[in-house]
Amino acid sequence: MSEEGLRRVRDRIRPFPDFPVPGVLFRDISPLLKDPAAFRTLIDLLEDHLRVSFPKIDFIAGERLDSRGFLIGPPLAQRLGIGFVLIRKKGKLPGPTESISYALEYGKAELEIQSDAVEPGQKVVIVDDLLATGGTMCAACELMKRLKAEVLECLVVIELKLLNGTEKLKSIPFYSLLQYD
Repeated sequence: MSEEGLRRVRDRIRPFPDFPVPGVLFRDISPLLKDPAAFRTLIDLLEDHLRVSFPKIDFIAGERLDSRGFLIGPPLAQRLGIGFVLIRKKGKLPGPTESISYALEYGKAELEIQSDAVEPGQKVVIVDDLLATGGTMCAACELMKRLKAEVLECLVVIELKLLNGTEKLKSIPFYSLLQYD
């Protein structure tokens, strides 16, 4: 991995103290998205990681339209020459769906995927911008398991290590480009 490229991406992550609530240090990727060279470098780094790690991937899956994982997954899938699968908030996808309810720090949420999004045995990498407590990522993995897909890895740009989100993922391989305490 290119240290220069990693530095270019890290330099475009902006910290916002006390957002969305006091005591939280929010890691904002908006400057990264505004800088085409830095964003291209991000996709390059993620693509390089996946090409080295997995000889065959059928789909990249991304979580929720309100999440910035949707901004990373499609260009990464395009680069790899594979499709992108939507995982959305409940009630946002047409047709038959599989859904799961999961706990958040501040309540409950539900995710769903179309029942025919993947075939049994297909290999999927789940992509998001950030791993915090791991609840949403764990729910996305469970949806893939219900459809009998093989989750090769959960891939994020930023991991907030103090929140121990990887513990929820148990034996599912995980990779983060940047880690913060």
